[in-house]
Amino acid sequence: MNNKMNKTVCVIGLGYVGLPLAIRAKEKGYDVIGFDLDKEKINSINKKISPIKDSFIEKKLSSFSIKATCDVKLISKADIVLICVPTPVDSFHNPDLSPVRDACNMVASNLKRGALVILESTVNPGVSEEIVRPIFENKNHKIGQDVFIAHCPERINPGDPKWNVTNIPRVVGAFTKKGLKKALKFYTSIVDGKIKEMKHIREAEACKVVENSFRDINIAFVNELAKSFDALNIDVKDVIDGAATKPFSFMPHYPSCGIGGHCIPVDPYYLIERAKQAGFDHKFLRTSRTINNSMPEYTVELLRNKLNEIKKPLNGTAIGILGIAYKANVDDDRESPFYDIVKILQKYRAKIYTFDPYLIEKSNCKSLKTILGKSTAIILATDHKEFKNINGKILKKNRVRIIIDGKNFLNKDEILKNKIIYKGIGR
Repeated sequence: MNNKMNKTVCVIGLGYVGLPLAIRAKEKGYDVIGFDLDKEKINSINKKISPIKDSFIEKKLSSFSIKATCDVKLISKADIVLICVPTPVDSFHNPDLSPVRDACNMVASNLKRGALVILESTVNPGVSEEIVRPIFENKNHKIGQDVFIAHCPERINPGDPKWNVTNIPRVVGAFTKKGLKKALKFYTSIVDGKIKEMKHIREAEACKVVENSFRDINIAFVNELAKSFDALNIDVKDVIDGAATKPFSFMPHYPSCGIGGHCIPVDPYYLIERAKQAGFDHKFLRTSRTINNSMPEYTVELLRNKLNEIKKPLNGTAIGILGIAYKANVDDDRESPFYDIVKILQKYRAKIYTFDPYLIEKSNCKSLKTILGKSTAIILATDHKEFKNINGKILKKNRVRIIIDGKNFLNKDEILKNKIIYKGIGR
């Protein structure tokens, strides 16, 4: 019998990261316990019903069911514990590591001797040394003997039909060589992609914040280009598509009404704040965050300008927002720019209608037909596939006069041909 068949994995946090990881471990032959504080989620998982709209989870959960629980005592049965809790920022963009602290304290208080504990949550360099390790040591666990601690930052892309928990390459670091070897063996057993060993656990932590800061910086660049090209009457999408024909040294990124999700708008702040504590000021990262945070306001500004062209104020005008989720074809609305757009429109006292086919329960319109019929102007905030067929004829039929394409997703020329006012981000 394969050794892993005798091992138990406990996943702490059954969200977008933890749940697919738990299912994958089960698929690969481990006994799996999933821990979460959300009893409704636990009940759903135990009934083999995915609490998340994700094709991978929905397909696999029925065949590879896990035991979901809120009983902390069951953690003591695990040979391998994966901590997959959120690492948010507060309203002032200060990192909030309390979920990591709470999870580590809980695990350290209910740990089998010799267990491998892997932190998957995204953290800034130094968290494993400054926060995680002391928690276990304060519970009288000797690192490298009573417990082995590693860090393998999560990599997940909800809604991606190609890349998922089964095949995305990973990086892993640990406090000891033996701990690194154990972590490498585990991930090699469940992930088909390459697992890269990092020389230091701090390097593993740095990888994730660098990955997402890279994207944040490049998106900030094209968002600033969009504003510039609006002033210069240049279509930024056409320019980026043209630049992308260069087969080397260029990677296309595209502007939008804002960045959402639990990674790109959050992770740079972890690096910014930790570096500040060490006496370094990340000016470039701070500037990128400022630019990207400005896009919801800029989007509403574009709407105001177009309303002025037809002599209508925002105050009292019916504005429809298409999309609540932060990205296409998922129900994940964490850090979605939708919420900032709504706040700004509320400030101007607009009459706001919302619709998202993936988040019907959070929409005040229950169909695309309804929201189009109610709205004088539309902001497309999410590029769901269900919105792709919106065209000038449909807009004209519903008497929609303006569309602000926050994702540069729709057919600009066709919409303009039907005498509908169109404005994209930088086009």
